[in-house]
Amino acid sequence: MANESLSRPPQFPILTGILFWCSLLVVSSVYLTIPLVELFAEEFHVSPSEAAWAGSAFSFAFAGGGLFFGVLSDRFGRKKMMMSGLLLLTVVTPLIGTSGDLSWLIFLRAIQGLAASMFPPSVLAYAMEMFPPNKRVGAIGVISTAFLMASIGGQLYSSSVVLHFSWPYVFHFLSAGYLISFLLVACLVPVDGAPKAVGSFLSPFRRIPAIFQQKSLPLCYIISATLFISLVGFFATLGSYLNSPLFGLGHQEILWVRAVGIIGMFVSLFDGRLVAKIGVKNVVWCGLLIACIGLGLLGLWPSLPFLIVMNVVFITGIAVTLPALISLIGQLAGDLRAIAVSFHMFMLFIGASLGPILSIALVDAAGHVPAFLVLTALLALSMLVPMFIHLDGKGQASSAN
Repeated sequence: MANESLSRPPQFPILTGILFWCSLLVVSSVYLTIPLVELFAEEFHVSPSEAAWAGSAFSFAFAGGGLFFGVLSDRFGRKKMMMSGLLLLTVVTPLIGTSGDLSWLIFLRAIQGLAASMFPPSVLAYAMEMFPPNKRVGAIGVISTAFLMASIGGQLYSSSVVLHFSWPYVFHFLSAGYLISFLLVACLVPVDGAPKAVGSFLSPFRRIPAIFQQKSLPLCYIISATLFISLVGFFATLGSYLNSPLFGLGHQEILWVRAVGIIGMFVSLFDGRLVAKIGVKNVVWCGLLIACIGLGLLGLWPSLPFLIVMNVVFITGIAVTLPALISLIGQLAGDLRAIAVSFHMFMLFIGASLGPILSIALVDAAGHVPAFLVLTALLALSMLVPMFIHLDGKGQASSAN
């Protein structure tokens, strides 16, 4: 049951703002090192492929930890899990800036990923449970917007800090932000309903196989993975593409091109209205189509203005898809909503882990344009998935056959 303090309307905008800020800050860590790959390669005398593990190690730990801690939040409570993650991030993050070699940096990034993974599944489950139905979709849309803005915001932040300071300050400054976020959650976010410890410590994990017994729910996770393979793979490819002789952009100019993509992210705030008008499956499909158009056309015409427009189109498609996909998973999962969303986050960031590895390998083997086209093909395949999902009038799943 929602805390009684949530019954006063003025508190909802404050609560939503805090959850947005914390979500933005936590998920930004996934993308911090994308602009730093070349810098790390020079600093530690390794190849770009090896330096890319500074991001992939975080993402793998983030994905696995998100599933683990998302399930545990059922037992210990959403707010406690969010606070624990923010406190650990405050401690671990500045240590990354002290790394003297790449192996130690990768190890600490993995620990940071585990700490960060406590937050996203907990905040989504918190919004689903603590907000009334008429505000729930809006709250999920705001949190989803934060997750998406983090994909560019994290890169802009680290790029800006490196322009004026050295790379360790990226992590030192971020630690202060996590401390502020911890205090905001501790003092201003109402406690969720007290969980009842039923069964053993492992009992929540025994519920995970149940999400695969829903005939349509596992299909959604195909979209979850391909969505972030394409998104993070795109960002990993974009920087070197703009820096190539074809465009010859410098660090500051690339920063501005990345920043323009934020325009497309605000459409996720209107996902609730789109879902109400055309249905959640149709919104997911349309979002994937828009993303395919933007990414597929992006590399076909070597014009910077055209690239910037297609960048915005691609990000818009991702922004349309993600909140609708979370809503679809919530409908299909029913009482297993928290675990199902946790597995969704797991698949998202498995995709985020694979994206840079795949894109760098494709660029090395075939070039930038083929890399964009392969990422587009993955998204195009995921467009088939909604056709095999059926929702009845009550939002329950069955086979489309």
